[in-house]
Amino acid sequence: MDVFLTGGSGFVGQHIITRLLADGHAVRALARSPEAARRVERAGATPVRGDLADLVDPAGAPAGGARPARDWLAALDGSEAVIHAAARMAFWGPDAGFERDNHRPTVALFTAASAAGVKRFVLISAAAVSTDGRPRPVVVDETTPTGRPMIAYGRVKLTTERALARTPTPGMALVTLRPPFIWGSGMTTLRETAESAADGGFAWIDDGRHVMDFVHVENLATATAAALDRGRDRGVYYVTDGAPLPIRDFFTPVLGAMGADVSDARSFPLAVAAPLAGVLDLTWRLLRRPTPPPLYNWLVAIMGRDRTYDITRARTELGYRPQVTFSAGVEGLRVPVR
Repeated sequence: MDVFLTGGSGFVGQHIITRLLADGHAVRALARSPEAARRVERAGATPVRGDLADLVDPAGAPAGGARPARDWLAALDGSEAVIHAAARMAFWGPDAGFERDNHRPTVALFTAASAAGVKRFVLISAAAVSTDGRPRPVVVDETTPTGRPMIAYGRVKLTTERALARTPTPGMALVTLRPPFIWGSGMTTLRETAESAADGGFAWIDDGRHVMDFVHVENLATATAAALDRGRDRGVYYVTDGAPLPIRDFFTPVLGAMGADVSDARSFPLAVAAPLAGVLDLTWRLLRRPTPPPLYNWLVAIMGRDRTYDITRARTELGYRPQVTFSAGVEGLRVPVR
């Protein structure tokens, strides 16, 4: 299959390229800089120079006329599928930035793909669409009401999911994947967490006993490849490693493999962490701080409550089977990234 990929130079996109090529697909990947193009090329895909920002004008409307986007959009012609993995990801910041950088280009790309005759559009969304901070079922599935996501990234992802789902695209199917915390070798967030932990900047909530789900980047790539062939139109699928863990049992070996020992890190009870996070969160927002406080509501929602995802639908409809075990993933962290 001829596949057009966005985000191909990034952490997730690089693994998707590797998986698609192994499955015999031809991959063209959007690259907005010379360095991104080199990364795409080194991974084995064909780079297409362009930027998703070309798809919308400053006011947010679809771009028209002779814009740079017109050149790279020609790459959609002849593509059988589009995988949209590009996104600005952050746990802090106002909705407007994510609407500009994520939502509007995604809607425009979706419309352009349909017009080009693409048969399948795979959207990499996020499990953050269902994290709203309220008491929820311990196990979440695709039928669980999403509520209002706590962070702008999740809110805008949900807005995008809904916008695409209600846009008529005769002849083009839409499949949406919702991964939780993505991990694996080369992940910037993990490296930054390990560096902070090595300097004493890491703490548990309730001693890290709360259980949550994760997805190794190679398992996400496996699910993405499966979505090219299977999955119903407008189908939404949570994708995890299928092995939820207490947070301590995840981060202790993962950060340990990256040189940070957090086994004796301090711990705060949820009864203390939650109100403190609420005060800091509100204060930072009122002051319009561009970076998050050391403790905030989203962090408490993730680290201080049980939250797992039922992947039965992905198993049955996509044929998804996680292939990278936790122990194998940890060992992979010990191997230097090339």
